[in-house]
Amino acid sequence: MIRVVVSTAVIDLAAELAALERDGAVASFTGLVRGDDGVATLELEHYPGATEAALGQLAEAASARWSLTAATIVHRVGPMAPGERIVFVGTCAPHRGAALEACAFLIDRLKTDAPFWKRETVNGAARWVEARDSDDVAATRWE
Repeated sequence: MIRVVVSTAVIDLAAELAALERDGAVASFTGLVRGDDGVATLELEHYPGATEAALGQLAEAASARWSLTAATIVHRVGPMAPGERIVFVGTCAPHRGAALEACAFLIDRLKTDAPFWKRETVNGAARWVEARDSDDVAATRWE
């Protein structure tokens, strides 16, 4: 089972984890909006349809590579405050190694492969967030 959601709704971790529990091992990653550098808000924009398709392709690739029994990607869009959940990635596999590796793959690759645009507000001024070189480096380890 693959589930991809892009939404403005708050991410319910308990519900997402419970939906993944099938057999063996469940691994997950939850990302929070950082408040470093004085960030007051973070707003994510996306291209509906294309974003879900890109995330679905990543989940399909992970499922095939690690024989997952389930994979979930939930990503928020819209305005968010520091400390709010921005992304949840969860995987389920018969063995923990596969679940953990697939989860790491998904979060590393979605940082570079998913079409999101981020805008931060700092001291009342908005600025677009550039891609980080460290994200590109993390994604290349899976090639």
